Amino acid sequence: MNSFFSGILDRLRADLSPQTLADGTADVLANIVVGGLVFAVFYLFWQLIDLALRRGLRRSTIDKTTASFIETVVKYILLGIGLIQALASIGIDATAFLASLGIVGLTIGFAARDALSNLISGLLIFWDRPFVINDLVEVEGSYGRVDTITLRSTRVVTTDGRMLAIPNTTIVNSVVASYTNFPHVRLDIAVTIGVEEDLDRAERILLDLVLEDPDYLPDPPPRVVVTALNDYNVELELQAWYRNEYDHLAEQFDLRKRVFDALTRAGVAMPYETIEIRTGPEHPFQIEQPSGGA
Repeated sequence: MNSFFSGILDRLRADLSPQTLADGTADVLANIVVGGLVFAVFYLFWQLIDLALRRGLRRSTIDKTTASFIETVVKYILLGIGLIQALASIGIDATAFLASLGIVGLTIGFAARDALSNLISGLLIFWDRPFVINDLVEVEGSYGRVDTITLRSTRVVTTDGRMLAIPNTTIVNSVVASYTNFPHVRLDIAVTIGVEEDLDRAERILLDLVLEDPDYLPDPPPRVVVTALNDYNVELELQAWYRNEYDHLAEQFDLRKRVFDALTRAGVAMPYETIEIRTGPEHPFQIEQPSGGA
């Protein structure tokens, strides 16, 4: 028994001796430094490749969305190889390390299922291309310009300057409205006029705003349609095709103002809903509620 404890003490003295600890620490630090340098070399190599790739893609006819996808794939491939080489330099067998991950793969899969779902959805977006970079889109009520498409999320810049990082899974599973996927966009301006007004006259006033404007298409021609007949007003809608789909939002605001000004100058009534409540024969009062307008 004494020899047993003596053997343990001898091994502890040998393993915990200052010289052994110093040599072991030096080896670990050296391996870490070598591994870090190997990964740094691959990182710098990726930076050079990425710079050359960006210049080459800018000179080519490839669109920004495809170029972004190529850059992302090249980045993950090169840095992945660099990580494997760095682990090998440290002394970690990357193959055995990846195989050992299979033991906890199920747990990791459940924990990272959202990330994996976004990754797959990102690949589907690149493949299906429902929109491209710089398109104007609306996703679940959020409107803005597509700034970046990554393998995890799609970045949309809103009209008030906010950056929305929308998960790719949300993009794939939602209705996405693109305002720039096709050339030109139709502007629909709703307005109400009084039931006693001349509809043909109101139609001429509205059409004159866009018929001679070169920013609007003559074919298909603009039109004014009646969308509803109410007790106290008639709902109209001016529909005109605008050439510059990227500027449609600002033009819609401006056209709505011009519609209001034109109808006001022409004396066309745009009535409000009026409710009259009589509390007595000589004391009526009114409550006015807006029914909508241009």
